[in-house]
Amino acid sequence: MDYVKAKHIITKGPGDSWFGGDYNMNIYRGCCHGCIYCDSRSDCYHIENFDQVKAKEHALEIIRDDLRRKTKKGVVATGAMSDPYNPFEKELMLTRHAQELLNAFGFGSAIATKSAMITRDIDILEEIKEHSPVICKLTITTCDDSMCKKIEPGVSLSSERFEALAKLKDAGIFAGILMMPVLPWIEDTEENILGIVKKAKECGADFIYPAFGVTLRQNQREWYFEKLDRLFPDDNLREKYKKRYGDRYQCASPHAKQLWSRFAAACNDAGILFNMRHIITAYRRPYEARQMSFFDQF
Repeated sequence: MDYVKAKHIITKGPGDSWFGGDYNMNIYRGCCHGCIYCDSRSDCYHIENFDQVKAKEHALEIIRDDLRRKTKKGVVATGAMSDPYNPFEKELMLTRHAQELLNAFGFGSAIATKSAMITRDIDILEEIKEHSPVICKLTITTCDDSMCKKIEPGVSLSSERFEALAKLKDAGIFAGILMMPVLPWIEDTEENILGIVKKAKECGADFIYPAFGVTLRQNQREWYFEKLDRLFPDDNLREKYKKRYGDRYQCASPHAKQLWSRFAAACNDAGILFNMRHIITAYRRPYEARQMSFFDQF
């Protein structure tokens, strides 16, 4: 494992614009999952040798000091730029120990991952949720394991992530699915979308947050096209993308409107949240109400 230097790891988060995270935490740089669509591969993030995972030097000491300096408690989000449960995490346990620090300092946790390894840390997440909000987001874009192996070769299978979701819910943890990106002409079928909703309901998922399309820019676009040529040689997907999207960053599915309608109806029938504001309210409100109740005593 190579290490990179860092002055701070807990940084200001996006707030209510993205799952209500007050702070961001990225312990690792780069990713070895090999997902063909990864936006973090883009040049604008300045990550050299993206496929090589590196950890931040003295990460736990820095996280401890960062948390000590925070005058306001909040939810710390991880998984935005690099999966916190990469294969090296099994032995290094930096993410696990970071969650222990969040618990010790009274902070909440928001985790995004494509790995079933998250279930290893259920015990800590159960402790955190006793005092602060916890939300777990598992990225699942296909309910077909064979497709998963093609487009996300280094991650836990979709079926394994559904199983992890069910375990999180059995532990009483607020958890759901990031259904993004939904790749045009590959995953954007009603069968796939409704299949994910069906399996999410069976697992007891609280939410599914979708994006019916993919983002492409800079070197990441060419990387994606090369993968399409190799994995789907008979589908002429590179030319379809170039003809429809050109150099656009946002590449919405041609079927986005119809898919959204069917998706929303299915989620409503299943009692699954899919609106960002509603998701944030659902996992944070119990703690805000508890805090108000505490102050009402005085």
